[in-house]
This record gives sequence, structure tokens and C-alpha cells, in this order.
Amino acid sequence: MPELDSRPFAYHIVRYTPNLIRDEWVNVGVVIHDANEGRFRVRVIDEESEFARLRRLHPGADEGLLRGLGGLLDSTLAEHRDGLSSWVAKLDQTLSNAAQFSPRRGLLADDLDAEMERLYHDHVEPPRVRAATVESMASRSGIRARASEVFRSVGLWGKLARAVKVDGYTYPGDPLRLDYSYRRNGTRGFIQSLALSRDPSQAKVLAYTAAAIRAKLAATEFIAVTEVKPRPQENERHRFVAGLLEENQIPLVPLSRLPVWAHQMRPLLQ
Repeated sequence: MPELDSRPFAYHIVRYTPNLIRDEWVNVGVVIHDANEGRFRVRVIDEESEFARLRRLHPGADEGLLRGLGGLLDSTLAEHRDGLSSWVAKLDQTLSNAAQFSPRRGLLADDLDAEMERLYHDHVEPPRVRAATVESMASRSGIRARASEVFRSVGLWGKLARAVKVDGYTYPGDPLRLDYSYRRNGTRGFIQSLALSRDPSQAKVLAYTAAAIRAKLAATEFIAVTEVKPRPQENERHRFVAGLLEENQIPLVPLSRLPVWAHQMRPLLQ
């Protein structure tokens, strides 16, 4: 049974349909709405592994459309707060026919962000045969999911902002969202999951974003959460990532050390 403090949420799955005649689609995102508080969350595929899967399924997929879809949904949501149904109806008239919404569904839950993570995992993330193994931790999604478990278990979850937009610091329309943010003694902190072994280019994106944010915020700090402890002496890719982040003053925290870091930070966060 749902908890007594559960609230009703509504959601749609975002689908990509490259061939309308064949009526085949791939789930590429989730939109969820808390009508009681007027809050929305949007998440669309953004990892290279997700686009690689899309290319395998549909070699002619319009990646340009999909890479800009998250920013489009975010920007229209900011201008349209009347409700999920009216927003979806308006987008259905303006979006390419290749991007569509599933029928609206409802659920009861007590945490909008946690429910977004669950829906995205269940409906959008590429299926993993061994979801509970270390292999699943090799993706940014897997690292972020494990980090969320740690933050909930140590009582840090309520002190974190989630899915933080960065386009106010970089350029309008930048689709990147940093996983978590916090405030500590006048300092704004940001936490981002990085798949150290799978996609080192994520470190370059984080380094660029950190520089843009620091140019506009006086006191900031950044933490990169990784699936493994880096081994720069043994692994050339690790050496590149560790060196780049060290140069940009972004410490690396492996998942194995994250509970310790979270326990130390909990009494310091506002």
C-alpha cells in the first residue's frame, strides 16, 4: 500500500517514432508532474551509450532532433504552467511527428525526483542483462542511481537540489543538468556522476561547465563521483581524466568512498 504522505503524480513517456507507417517507436524520455505543487521534471536521453543503442535500432535516426529535445521541453515548460495535459496537447501540435507522448498515466509516490529516476530506469534506460553487477555501475545512470541510494541512506537527500540546469551559466539552451547541488557556509557545491571507464569525454564537459559556473559564482566547489577509484599509473584513460579534473580543482570520489564523504558532509550542509 502507498504511504500516507504519498501524492498523486502524472507522467508521459516520450517516444521517438522514426517511421510513422511502421508504427514502431523507442522510448527516449520521461515527463512527470506534481499537480499539487505545480512541479515538473523532464529527462531525455543524453548519454552516448543511449544514442548508440538508438543508432543500432534505427540507423537513420534524427539525432539532431533528439539532442535538442530536452532543451525544447524545458524551455516550453518554463513558459507553460497550466498543467501537464494542456502542455502536452500544445507540444503535440508543434513537435515533429517523430517525437510523441504516450497516453497519460498516474501513480502515487512521495518523492518526485526519485520517481523520475525509477520511471527513466524502467522505461528508457537500455536494458541490462546483469543490472545488479559492477557492469551496471559503468554508466552514468548506474553511478547516479547508486549515489542517490547513498544520499538517502545517510540523510543527505533532502539537502540536495537535483537535476540542476546550467544554461544560466553557460549558454541559453544548454541541455546539461548537473546531478546534485548543495549549499555549505556560503559555498555552492555541485556533484556530477562520471563514467570514468566508459566515456572520458564527460570529464571535458564537466571541466568546461565548472569554469563557466565559477566565472559567475564567487564561491563554488565541484565533486565528480566515479564508478571506480582511478588508477592513473596503470590506465591512460584514467590518467587523462584524473589530470584534467585535478587541473580544474574537481576532486574524484569513487562510489566505494561516497558513504564516507556523505557522512562527513551531512552536518555541514544547509
